[in-house]
Amino acid sequence: MKSNIYIKIFGVLASVGMLLILLGGALVTKTDSGMGCGRNWPDCNGNLIPREITPEVLIEFSHRLVTGVVGILIVVLAVWAWRKFGHVRETKFLAFMAVFFLVLQALIGAAQVLWGQGDFILALHFGISLLSFAAVLLLTLLIFEVDRKFDADRVQIGRTLKFHTLGVALYSYVVVYTGALVRHTESSLICSDWPLCRNDQFALPSNMYEWVQMGHRFAAALIVIWIGVIALHAYRHYRDQRVIYWGWLIAFTIVLLQATSGMLVVLTKLNLAVALLHSLLISMLFGLLCYMVLLVSRSKFIKSK
Repeated sequence: MKSNIYIKIFGVLASVGMLLILLGGALVTKTDSGMGCGRNWPDCNGNLIPREITPEVLIEFSHRLVTGVVGILIVVLAVWAWRKFGHVRETKFLAFMAVFFLVLQALIGAAQVLWGQGDFILALHFGISLLSFAAVLLLTLLIFEVDRKFDADRVQIGRTLKFHTLGVALYSYVVVYTGALVRHTESSLICSDWPLCRNDQFALPSNMYEWVQMGHRFAAALIVIWIGVIALHAYRHYRDQRVIYWGWLIAFTIVLLQATSGMLVVLTKLNLAVALLHSLLISMLFGLLCYMVLLVSRSKFIKSK
């Protein structure tokens, strides 16, 4: 409907903005720009607008600026959607989650700047931002009435697919956390080869950094296999339900690209463009998996398949 055009534009802007926040946070971490503004927040090195511009200051300050602007967009979108589409079952929950996790990730970022935090806490930062992105994305999809366009409101999902959908969505968060832990513990290049830590020898990791790196690789390999199995199941049993069929085929394509980019991150010695692509792909995959969970919650349950 034409009357919904403005809220749709807001939804698209908020979704793209959340992607920029995710990529900006990854850029801050990968370029070691977290202290670009010193131990100051929300000001930068004692000034509202930094006077001395260095690459680190530019990256950190830009990330803060984008987060602030997008935060306003998300709050407006959440309130607007709550009032206009509150009758849709998931709208109020998604609106709340989008704002809640946005604020939470901002507070974690601010706490890191002001006081510093351990690597295992910092690894949660990307994952929390990812939850906010997923909520904003799903809210936008509801606004665009994607369910109606793809007949998603009439899907029928069996017990097997329901179990795998919920399981792999939860597990994907584990993969995200282990990947963030690799970055924050500076374990990215502790293993110079791929797929083994050192291809000329088969041995267990010898220190914490190798365990973190190889643990993430193992977790990533498992999710590739798991989503491949689900995609095969969807191909065999759900070709008559295109949102399920294409959803899982696209998920399998993305996870293959994700694994390939992870390999290239190691082989290119942390090439920045490849590393950012790696973050972008996992964001897309997580958003899609959350949508598949939404379909499960709406579907008519059948015992078979």
